[in-house]
Parts: sequence; structure tokens; C-alpha cells
Amino acid sequence: MLPRGPRSGACSRPIDGDALDQAVGAYFTARNTAGTASGKRQVIAVDGKSLRGSARLSAGRRHLLSAVTHHRALTLAQAEVGTKTNETAHFRPLLEPLDLDGSLVTFDALHSVKANVTWLVKTENAHYIAMIKRNQPTAYRQIAALPWPDIPVQHTASSAGHGRRESRSIKTCGIADELGGIAFPHGRLALRIHRRRKQTGGRESLETVYAVTSLDAHQTTPADLAAAVRGHWAVEALHHVRDVTYAEDASTLHTGTAPRAMATFRNLAIGLLKTLGATNIAKTTRAIRDQPERALPLLGITNNPDTQRT
Repeated sequence: MLPRGPRSGACSRPIDGDALDQAVGAYFTARNTAGTASGKRQVIAVDGKSLRGSARLSAGRRHLLSAVTHHRALTLAQAEVGTKTNETAHFRPLLEPLDLDGSLVTFDALHSVKANVTWLVKTENAHYIAMIKRNQPTAYRQIAALPWPDIPVQHTASSAGHGRRESRSIKTCGIADELGGIAFPHGRLALRIHRRRKQTGGRESLETVYAVTSLDAHQTTPADLAAAVRGHWAVEALHHVRDVTYAEDASTLHTGTAPRAMATFRNLAIGLLKTLGATNIAKTTRAIRDQPERALPLLGITNNPDTQRT
């Protein structure tokens, strides 16, 4: 006979959210080794996401901070940080367990903190690209005032999909003298990216984005920098899949570590399918849902009824 489960009313041990995230992160770190063995620089995005459905009148929504690879969107680390305002304090603890030597870390203006950036470059021997927004008025003005009209476009790219065409161009400018390393320690290049989008119906929009990187001109190319900036935006696609395909924001789980654990399992499912080459997570998920026996072998778990006890 198979062993019985816990009796009705018996206490069960809650899932350790830290341990679960560490296990999934270790699994993807091992799977990601082959992807970085070719000599290409590993690029990791640090980004946060709220679990909207977890909010209650007595408690705010849960918020998670994650470190996700640009390539295949594998979640290497994740931590619950309470609220978005706590993200900065968790930046270093989130990344410390990872091997960042030679890696490039991308993040938005929220994490452009002197102590974190210095630790990343000096202690971990890593590089960064920090997105600069208007909520950092001094840095934004400094970068926007650089002689961009005198600098030629150094790389362009375009793409089409979802009923629109998008073209992107990038310029870079040395900033060692202009910013003096004060606003952004170890900042070497400023970036200006123009994004032009045209919808199928003819509507057109233009956006200008600024960033700073610790990479010098001889360590990278405009094309690689443009790809890294676009890769950071692409991490939002992981959040979109969690919300749309796996209905994360619609989930009303709110007790204990359950909201975080389910987010981790969603990361596991998406990352696993990505490593297997899936390009349409929704379609692949439907196929596995219709044939659930296909799921366990993906994790190397075999299901042989003949060997089970009866």
C-alpha cells in the first residue's frame, strides 16, 4: 500500500520560500553553464514584480525581486522583498550567491545606488548597464546635455510583430570626464537609444532612453549594448507570460509562502520550456496540459507504474 497522507486537521510544514528559490536557481544555473561556455558574456537583468492578487485589506501585495538571464529568461535568483520600495536593500543579497565574474548586470534607475554599483564592479568584477529616467533629474540632465547631435548613429536594428514595426538606433558617448564618476561610479559610457514604433493603423510613437554602463568602448560594441538594453526590456515578457498564460495576477493566494512558491514554480515551468527550445510558452503549456504525462520526463523524472508498490 502507498503511505497515507497527513490526517485531516494535521499540521503540515510550510514551504521554505528561500530554499525553494535557491533550488530552482541552482538548477537553472547548471542549465545555463552550457549557454555561457562559448565565451559570450553572461547578461543578467534585475527586476521586480508585484503579485497583485495577493493583497488583502490587512496586508499589501507581495513583491518579488528576481535575477533573470537575458538569454532564455532563466530565473537564477528570487527573493520576496515586501514592497517595491524595499528592492534596493535586497539588490546585493539577491546577487551575492551568483558567480558574476565578467557578467553584465542590467537594472533600472531604482537600483542605481552608489554602494550597490561599487560592490558590483569592485568586489564581483562585473559590469552594469543602468537605465536612467526622469526620476533621477540630475543624472538625466547630465546625460541628456551631452553632445548627442554631434555623434553619429552607431547601430540600428528593426523588428516587426504584434501588429507593429519597431526601429531602434543607439549612440554612445564617453562620460569619464563629464560625470566624474560621482553619479555613477565606474561609469564609462553614456547611451542614447531612440525607439520608433509604428502601428499597423499608422499611429507612430518615438521614445528616447538613456543609460550608463561601466563597459568601456574597447570592451563592447554599440550593437552589443543595444542588444543588452533590449534584453532588459524583454525580461518583461517573462512577467507577461506569468500573468497571461499562468494567470499570476488573478491568483488570490495570500497565506504564508504560497504566493511566492507558486511564482517560483511558474518560473521553473517557463525556464524549463525555454531551455528545451519552446518559443510559444502558451501553446507548449496547452500541449502538456492535454497530455500531462509529458511533464515529468522534462525534469528527468520517469513514471513507470510497473515499478511502483501496490
